[in-house]
Amino acid sequence: MTLPDLRDITVEYAIRMCGGNHIGNDILILDEIANIPLPREPRRIQCLLLALCTKGSGRYVVDSVEHNVVAGDLIIINQGRVIYDCTVSPDCRGMGIIISYDFFNETIKSVHELSQLFLFARTHPVFSLPAEKASFIRNTLTCMNQKIDEPDNHFRREMMQSMFLSMVYEVSNVIYNVQSQKDERNTRAEEIFTKFILLVENNFRSERRVSWYSEQLCISPKYLSETVKNVSKRTPNEWIDAYVTMELRMLLRNTQRSIKEIAQSLNFSNQSFLGKYFKEHVGMSPSEYRRS
Repeated sequence: MTLPDLRDITVEYAIRMCGGNHIGNDILILDEIANIPLPREPRRIQCLLLALCTKGSGRYVVDSVEHNVVAGDLIIINQGRVIYDCTVSPDCRGMGIIISYDFFNETIKSVHELSQLFLFARTHPVFSLPAEKASFIRNTLTCMNQKIDEPDNHFRREMMQSMFLSMVYEVSNVIYNVQSQKDERNTRAEEIFTKFILLVENNFRSERRVSWYSEQLCISPKYLSETVKNVSKRTPNEWIDAYVTMELRMLLRNTQRSIKEIAQSLNFSNQSFLGKYFKEHVGMSPSEYRRS
């Protein structure tokens, strides 16, 4: 499915693109994973996407990291992540749910101990489910799809919240068991990496110096570099450049801003420096990329 020139993917946009049963702009159930409006060009997702692949395969890139999907895999993409290069096989099947973060926060507001578990999903946006767990997720999504299509049901929103919450608990339990069995609870290095990524997500438009990030984390630039490289196989500079390059691609493709304006918004000293930076990382000039 081809996306128009919009920078963000929201529940409202997904409803316009592919229809499906929904409640306002808060929750959308998709009975076919192939109908999810996944982009080829970088787009930032401003909602929560959860999908289960039951047949076939697919691939996509999240924040410059490629992920492959096969039957039995659960996909979780959080708000603020940048996704692109999404493809699915002709026989790909599955179900999905797209919800706004207002709905999500309202649903889990009384739940404790979920934040650390969902940090796992940030670094594992695709993970395999045991057959019985995948069956539970599929059956719950099917039930939600049936109940959400009852406009005369006075309590359908509350029912959606209850069923979604049961699914969140089931997924969180799987994550908890994986962490326990493989001893994947956040080590000191993983905590530093997670904090570093969160800092980059919030500050890459204005800060590209590794020393600035190490100062915020109260560690040395050398220790930050070694830690990030050990955990992610990438250097801090490579992560920062990946975020900046993705943002540049989105702004060049999906806005009418001039290259000079884009350079200013991302704290480049001038348009020429932006051009050199972009060509070094993408292989063409900003103008060439915009025309391609």
